[in-house]
Amino acid sequence: MKVKFAHTSICARNWESLARFYMRVFDCQPIPPERFLSGPWIEKLTGIKGAEIRGVHLKFPGYEDGPTLEIFEYDPSEPGVTHPKPNSPGLRHIAFHADDVQSLLKKALSNGAEPVGKRVITEVSDAGMIEVIYIRDIEGNIIEIQNWRE
Repeated sequence: MKVKFAHTSICARNWESLARFYMRVFDCQPIPPERFLSGPWIEKLTGIKGAEIRGVHLKFPGYEDGPTLEIFEYDPSEPGVTHPKPNSPGLRHIAFHADDVQSLLKKALSNGAEPVGKRVITEVSDAGMIEVIYIRDIEGNIIEIQNWRE
């Protein structure tokens, strides 16, 4: 049996604005077509009566045919947790490697992101030097911007 990682999904309040954020800041590219999913199979899959899903898959930068970022908006939606902490149980963040963490951080902040903590540069035993910061996207999801060097 072969197993291959396919995608990470973010359930958005507004899929279009969140997708634009990831395209502008992280150079993610949309993979057509935009999705509109509904019907008995979606209700059966999600356990949500009358569920309708709209959204898009985005190609991560640096990959031609790699895993994607799925940004979907559900109707009906749940209020959900809008600002989980880095130590809240569950899937917590996605990470992007950047040659210039400070420049990417400025780009993210100018597009509506907010810092979670402070940028850190430190040596990690047996791993090398890391420059890293956690930020929140425009809907509160945590993103790690990192750069590892030896």
